[in-house]
Amino acid sequence: MKVTLRYFAALREAVGVGQETLELPADVGTVGAVRELLRARGGVWAEALAPEKAVRMACNQVMCSPETAVVDGGEVAFFPPVTGG
Repeated sequence: MKVTLRYFAALREAVGVGQETLELPADVGTVGAVRELLRARGGVWAEALAPEKAVRMACNQVMCSPETAVVDGGEVAFFPPVTGG
């Protein structure tokens, strides 16, 4: 399944990219699993998306929990709890 990932504000600055398209492994089917997949990249990814970091998530532009299912062609976004305009 292929999804678009978007990173906002301080997360975008930390990982150095604002958007990417990623083909997910078959065992990655939730927003939380996507976060863990990204953390597995190590380095700044592991630090920015660490479990103790306050990171909000949205799936298809709706705020969501880590248990939210990801769909093929969908969008998953990560951002800090407070972002400025």
